[in-house]
Amino acid sequence: MTTTSTKLCTFFLDDQFFGIEVARVQEIIRYQQMTRVPLAPKTIGGLLSLRGQIVITIDLRERLGFPPRPEGRLPINVLVRSDGGIESLLVDDIGDVVEVDADTFEPPPRTLRGIARDMIRGVHKLDGRLLLLLDVNQVVSTKPTFENSPNEKE
Repeated sequence: MTTTSTKLCTFFLDDQFFGIEVARVQEIIRYQQMTRVPLAPKTIGGLLSLRGQIVITIDLRERLGFPPRPEGRLPINVLVRSDGGIESLLVDDIGDVVEVDADTFEPPPRTLRGIARDMIRGVHKLDGRLLLLLDVNQVVSTKPTFENSPNEKE
């Protein structure tokens, strides 16, 4: 009997442990100076120039509803490949690349609703902690989403 495994790039927001597929990660770089985008949603951290390519940055703290980053603490850029191109995810700290087995995976609970349901593909149960697996395409999506919208079934 063979168990399938997946390699995940892990990172932290506060004490929460997240992961995305290594195949989606282009590179990890230190904080880079960004240019703010007028009238952009708060989730857009800004734009940065990476070797001549303009890349949009998504502040994951804002996107996932965490409180603002403590003053003086610079984020780290995780450059990811989504269906729309290259984007940068601003995270607090980088973890390790971990290999997870399919038997540690659980889908998100059915009671999880709204934007979180779309962005979290599932949870891996690891020794002493949970690893939330993010859907890169949903995380970088800038289309508006609303909790408990009238079209959402209760």
